[in-house]
Amino acid sequence: MNFVKIVSIIRPENLGKVEDTLKELNVPGVSVSHIKGYGEYENFFRHDRMVEHIQLEVFIGKKRATEIAEKIMNVAHTGIEGDGIVAIIPVESVYHIRTKHKCGDEVC
Repeated sequence: MNFVKIVSIIRPENLGKVEDTLKELNVPGVSVSHIKGYGEYENFFRHDRMVEHIQLEVFIGKKRATEIAEKIMNVAHTGIEGDGIVAIIPVESVYHIRTKHKCGDEVC
């Protein structure tokens, strides 16, 4: 299986730009979640120190992963703490629930 999962955590104000970039790159699908947490940047004005961010998940062929991750970083970059992260994670298998078929190499 030649799939990976790209997980990006970005600032909420950058979501529109990242979505537009993914569409331009013909990324076939993306999942978007509102999340909160902290890492390098903590909100010291909140009792739990949490910061609200957006998490995007993309399942894509391994060959395109680096290009897509770099584009996300370029669009979401402000140079300020809390810009987020991008991770590329190997995926063992991807199945369509509707058809119960396993996705083939690079195509799902």
